[in-house]
Amino acid sequence: MAGERGVGVAYDLQAVIADEALLRAASRELPEARPASIGQGLSLLPMTDTVFDSVTDGDASETPGFWRLPTGFARTLADWSTAGPVAYVEAEYFGGVGEQQAAVWDRGALVLGPLHEPEDQPFPPEGSAISQALRWLGVVAGDGEDEFTAAGLGRHRSVDHWIG
Repeated sequence: MAGERGVGVAYDLQAVIADEALLRAASRELPEARPASIGQGLSLLPMTDTVFDSVTDGDASETPGFWRLPTGFARTLADWSTAGPVAYVEAEYFGGVGEQQAAVWDRGALVLGPLHEPEDQPFPPEGSAISQALRWLGVVAGDGEDEFTAAGLGRHRSVDHWIG
């Protein structure tokens, strides 16, 4: 499972991932939303500052286990998931050290997570949090790669580069 930790010097991602058609349709209502195709029929919606501000409900409480999941946005993700599974993922690595979180909603309910992979801990046998979420979305990894790599998440090192 080297994909997440072997992405290079620095890696920063906060995003929604879902079927390409589902995510493009669901995100039309969001200002500045720019889903990016990542492969295997999926798209990624980077959680930019503008998207974050447009979807947060203003509640001061945080969503447990996440750094940047806007308050109230989990309800939106649950609604979107009535059309198919939707994941929210976060990863932050520097020099191969870091942590990640992931959750998946399907059929209107939270079905996986929130999962948290803390810094300096080995991934569990079932894979990293993000790989487990991607597997739920249907990503198939080939020999010698994990779902993170198979989905193309190592292509860019930061949220801003996904919308460039």
